[in-house]
Order: sequence, then structure tokens, then C-alpha cells
Amino acid sequence: MIDLHRFDRDGFAIAKSLLSPDEVDRLLVLLSPVGSDSDTNRGGVRDVLDRVPKLRGVAEHHAVRRLVDTILGSEALLVRATMFDKTADSNWKVPWHQDLTIAVDKRLDTPSYGPWSVKSGLIHVQAPTSILMRMLTVRIHLDPCPAENGALRVMPGSHKLGRIDQNYAVQYVDERAAVYCEAMVGDALLMRPLLLHASSVCQHPFHRRVLHLDFAAGKLDGELQWRMRS
Repeated sequence: MIDLHRFDRDGFAIAKSLLSPDEVDRLLVLLSPVGSDSDTNRGGVRDVLDRVPKLRGVAEHHAVRRLVDTILGSEALLVRATMFDKTADSNWKVPWHQDLTIAVDKRLDTPSYGPWSVKSGLIHVQAPTSILMRMLTVRIHLDPCPAENGALRVMPGSHKLGRIDQNYAVQYVDERAAVYCEAMVGDALLMRPLLLHASSVCQHPFHRRVLHLDFAAGKLDGELQWRMRS
């Protein structure tokens, strides 16, 4: 388990050995059909559960659900799944930002939601703070992820600042206090979407495969529906 007090304070935590090496190996076999298929050469497969439905078992894994239930409650749902991979052919830098965008089943203009976008054919919209505060990201590492292999850097406690204008995000970052979230195979990074985070290019790119799962507690406003609701 993780230290819940520190998670609430910092907005992130590393769950060591959440999955065993054998479980990770089985995941990699399941993921082999999509390989390093990417969206606009950014190393991301946004509809990975559509392509590999058996991956849903990861979100239902007892160790994953125990963490999600403890933080969000037992009614929390998996609402998005993405696989990211940085390789020599897909090795990018991500500036400091928050994860503000969610995937929905259709566009229904709703107060406090927007702007809208379409990514890999999926409808996305920036959600209000009230929704983002009821979400949790679980990033399961399928490869070693030291600092030089594109590990996320996070700004502890920044999730409590609310939504920040992306143009000014760097002003809220103290590089001396930023933390590299280094991880080994099977480790999971838990983080709040509003936590400021960034990543550098891999210095020795090989693979940096991460299964990125977003969970949420509660419904969206109005008639909006999560694209994935289970």
C-alpha cells in the first residue's frame, strides 16, 4: 500500500511491485499486436482497450483495485486507457502541464466543459476542476524507467492549486523541489490529474512502455457520458 497522507499532500506516490514480473510479461504478450503503434508519432495508443479487450483485466487486478478503492471509493470506474512508449523513433519531450482532458462518448456542449478536441478519432474535452479532483491516474511501468529513460518529473503539491493556465505552468514549478518518479518493471505511479508533471526525451531510448489508466468517481454533468464507463 501507499502512504495516503503523503499521497494527499504530494499528489503522487509510487506503488512498488504492483504487478509481478510474470504478470508484466503476460501484459507485454497481450500488447504485442499494437507494438509501438502511435498517434501522430507520439508513441501513444489511446484506444488500447478497444484493440486489446483482455487488458481490462489489469484494471480489475486486485492490487490495482485496492489502491483505486482506497483513494476514490469502490464505485470508481475505469474511464480511459492509453499505452505510451518512447523509442528511438518516437522520443519526445513533454513540457510542464496538467492532465485536463477526458474522453467522452459524444459532444454535448455543457457549461464549464471545453475546449473540445478529437484525438485518434476519440472525442475529448477539458473537464472542470470538480471532475478532475475525483480522478486518479495509475501508470503501470512495463519497462525500467530511470530518470534518463524519460521518467516523469512532478511538482509535489501542485494538484492543490486547481487548474493552471498552460502558458504559465512553468511559473509554478520549483526545479529544485521537482521529483523524478523513477520506476522499475511492475511499479505503478499514482497521481492526480491536476499535478504538474513533465518528462524529458530518453537519453538512451529503447522502450519506455507505460500502461496509463484513468479512474473516476461519479458522473459527468448534464447529459455528458464517459466514453468508457467500466
